Amino acid sequence: MIFEWKRWFVLSIIFAIAFSLSISLNQVLSAPLSSNTYVWDIPAWMPKPIVASDNPMTVEKVELGRHLFYEKRLSVNGKFACASCHIQALAFTDGKSVSVGTTGEQHPRNAMSLANIAYNSVLTWAHPGMKKLEAQALVPMFGERPVEMGLAGKEQDILKMLREDTNYHKLFTAAFGQGDNNINLHNLTKALVSFERSLISVNSPYDKYRYGGDKNVISASAKRGEALFNSERLECFHCHGGLNFSDSIKHERSAFEEIAFHNTGLYNIDGKGAYPASNTGIHEITHKPEDMGKFKAPTLRNIALTAPYMHDGSIATLEEAIAHYAAGGRTITRGEFTGIGSQNPLKSQFISGFKLSSQEKLDLLEFLKSLTDEEFVKNPAFSNPNITGN
Repeated sequence: MIFEWKRWFVLSIIFAIAFSLSISLNQVLSAPLSSNTYVWDIPAWMPKPIVASDNPMTVEKVELGRHLFYEKRLSVNGKFACASCHIQALAFTDGKSVSVGTTGEQHPRNAMSLANIAYNSVLTWAHPGMKKLEAQALVPMFGERPVEMGLAGKEQDILKMLREDTNYHKLFTAAFGQGDNNINLHNLTKALVSFERSLISVNSPYDKYRYGGDKNVISASAKRGEALFNSERLECFHCHGGLNFSDSIKHERSAFEEIAFHNTGLYNIDGKGAYPASNTGIHEITHKPEDMGKFKAPTLRNIALTAPYMHDGSIATLEEAIAHYAAGGRTITRGEFTGIGSQNPLKSQFISGFKLSSQEKLDLLEFLKSLTDEEFVKNPAFSNPNITGN
C-alpha cells in the first residue's frame, strides 16, 4: 500500500512537470520572437523616459505601432489616421488652429506636438488626471465629443480588418505572439503608444550647441536669445525650462513628477478672468474658480514648425506670441471675446510683461528657431511605412 502511494505520488509529480513543460513550450512557441531589449536612440546626456511597466518597449511593438499610426482604416470612414492630426513635417502637429476629425467635426483645441511625448508627466492641454499614454490614446479613437476617429461601436470591425490583413497578422505575431486572440484592442493600443514613445527629438542645433559642445552651430544672435529666454526679465524659462522646455515632465533622473498648468492672460472676457465657455482649461475638470484658463505649457522643441500657437491656435506666429507675453496678456478689442488679458486677475505671476528692442526680438526668435530638429522631422523611422522609400 505504501509502495502504491509512493508510485502514485511520483507519477503525479511527473505528470505535473510534463504539464508545466507543455504549457511553457506552448508559450514559447506562441511568444513574439523578440529579445525584449529596446535601445533608445538618444545621446548620453538625455535621460531615458519612464515607460509603463505593463507595456515595455520592443522594436516589434514600435514597428507595429508605426503602421497603426498611419492606418486610415482605423477611422469610421477610412479617411483619417492618427497621422492626419500629427504630421511629421510639422513636428507631429497639423498646422490648423483647432483639429478637425474624420467626420469634419472641430475639436476645441490645437493638436499638440508628439515630440518627446514619452517625457510628459501629464497629457493633453488641460486634464490633470490624464497621465498615461495608454489611456489617452483611447480618446481620439473612441471619443464621441468631439468625434475624432469615430471608432465607438466599431471595435469588432477593426479587429476583423486587422485579423484579415496578412501584414498586420505578421506584425501582431512579431509583437505579441501567434493567434488571432493577440490581435485585440489592448495590444493595438500598446503598440500605438510604443511608437509614440519612440518619437524622440534631441538633435536640434541648440542641442548640439548646449549639450554637444559645438559652439559654432548656432549664431551669436541665438546665443543672446538664449540668455534673454533664461532671464528673470522675460521669465520664459519658468514654464518652458529643462530638457524638454516644459514644466510638466518626468524621466528616469527626476526626483519627483512635475505637473503644472498656467493662465497666460490670453482672455479676460468679463474682467474677472473668464475664458471662452468651450475652453476654460483644467477648470472644466476641477470646477475650481482659480483654475479658470489654466493650460499646460507645451514643449517648445520645434516651435518654429508648430504654428499656430496656444491651446486654441488663436495666435498665428511666433512674433505675435512674443508680443502677447511682452504685453503681459492679450488685449482683444472687438467681438465676443473682448477683454484686456493683462488685467486678468487669475493669470500667472510670471506673465508680467517686458520690453524688447528690435534686436532683442530678433535674438529671441533666432533662439526659438534653433530648437528645430530637422533630423526628427525627416527621420524615416517615424514616417509612413506605406510610402515607397521608407
